[in-house]
Amino acid sequence: MNRKTTALDLQPAANLGEGTKAYFAKCEEKLGMIPNVLLAYAFDEKKLRAFTDMYNDLMLGESGLSKLEREMIAVAVSSVNHCYYCLTAHGAAVRQLSGDPKLGEMMAMNFRAADLSPRQKAMLDFAVKLTESPDKMVEADRAALRVAGFTDRDIWDIASTAAFFNMSNRVAAAVDMRPNDEYHAMAR
Repeated sequence: MNRKTTALDLQPAANLGEGTKAYFAKCEEKLGMIPNVLLAYAFDEKKLRAFTDMYNDLMLGESGLSKLEREMIAVAVSSVNHCYYCLTAHGAAVRQLSGDPKLGEMMAMNFRAADLSPRQKAMLDFAVKLTESPDKMVEADRAALRVAGFTDRDIWDIASTAAFFNMSNRVAAAVDMRPNDEYHAMAR
């Protein structure tokens, strides 16, 4: 690591397993870097695996939500939480997946300013409400998603994605996790 990825003094494990080394090599190949969030978790391979297993399932696994929609949830939640790491990294993903740099910026600042479909707006309204006031979620919130065309499985995926990013935003804030510099120039 060229610079610290967090404010904590936790270095990657000295003897990373072959699976982790292969995963990091795949990141280098596909992204041109190892995301700092992975390096931050690498002090404990069990924690790293738990994080990457959940992330890969939610963001890359089978779902009625597109990859762009899942990244939009990540950015909307991270915007509410003011998570510098996730706004930078997932804002870049929104720019890449949408082919629209302006959308990535609007999502980071205020998704309501973006030209979104009714489906996307309903999805993000739900994710933001779950982030801001989870104790106020009611059947009408789920019903609004069904009206927008989401299945109950999709609702589960929206909720799980929002919840995952609320957790990761809080860890990133607690340890002052810094995004890779490369994210700033992506898809601009």
